[in-house]
Amino acid sequence: MDLLDVLFRALHILFGIAWIGLLYYFNFVQTEYFKVSEPSAKSDVVQKLVPNALWYFRYAALFTFLTGLYLIHYLSIAINISIILGAVMGTLMFLNVWLIIWPNQKKVIAGAPDAADAGAKAGLASRTNTLFSIPMLWFMVYSAHGSAVGNVILSAEESLTALWVGLLIILVIEANAVFGKMNAAITSVKAVIHSGIVLTVLLGLLVCYL
Repeated sequence: MDLLDVLFRALHILFGIAWIGLLYYFNFVQTEYFKVSEPSAKSDVVQKLVPNALWYFRYAALFTFLTGLYLIHYLSIAINISIILGAVMGTLMFLNVWLIIWPNQKKVIAGAPDAADAGAKAGLASRTNTLFSIPMLWFMVYSAHGSAVGNVILSAEESLTALWVGLLIILVIEANAVFGKMNAAITSVKAVIHSGIVLTVLLGLLVCYL
């Protein structure tokens, strides 16, 4: 492993921490604050804090994605089902940031006539990204370090059935983010954390047993 490889691995982790950290801030801290804040305080946050946070958020997502592409295409990384499922979720999360969350948040910040609807769309995509983040992180970390803890969840002899079923589950969830609505499984902080853990276990068991 040369210096460039080490650099891109470090950058991928650094940008990923910034991206997911801000994702959790928006979902676990800011959203909950907005529920109890005064309208004037909420407006001040939306106008002064949110644009700055969203700038770091979307570019952290972009550079996490780009460094991830480098790691997959130019390094000797074994492409297995766990890498594929994790990469698919990460890619969908990146696209949600740039194609759904950011365009709709711009409307909220500008106070557009459809700001309420735009906020709901951005919120649904953001909650979906939070849901995806838990299994995505699990698969990515396990792919790099799984041998150190044993093949408990993900086996080496992985079935293509697990891949197709896993992709179907992921795409159904993403379809709801694009065309559906907020549901009880991701409405609250507790619900989305529990759902993320359940999704992680489900996808892990698929890979292990199918």
